[in-house]
Amino acid sequence: MPKGVMVIQTSPSDPSREDEFNEWYSNTHLPEVCEVPGIVAARRYRVLDDTDPARHSYLAIYELEADDLTATLKELRARTASGQIGLSDTLRLDPPPSIAIYELLE
Repeated sequence: MPKGVMVIQTSPSDPSREDEFNEWYSNTHLPEVCEVPGIVAARRYRVLDDTDPARHSYLAIYELEADDLTATLKELRARTASGQIGLSDTLRLDPPPSIAIYELLE
């Protein structure tokens, strides 16, 4: 079965709401995303050098195992569009989160 990672870069909508953003992301969003078939694990990271305001300040890496790795992202987007995965107003959408899927090379 193919393996890979989905890398998502995000930021809080307002630096004064960073704690609220982290609470939502870690305790609500991450568990909802991890219910998507093909996502087997997740970890979050914070950038150490936050001097560039244009750069996203958080990174989530989701481990994937699926016959079609891109189907996982399609399902994530479908669940978000339907409201099954909720978004928070603490998530910065301009610029939007950056999302990429990488396939494991063996």
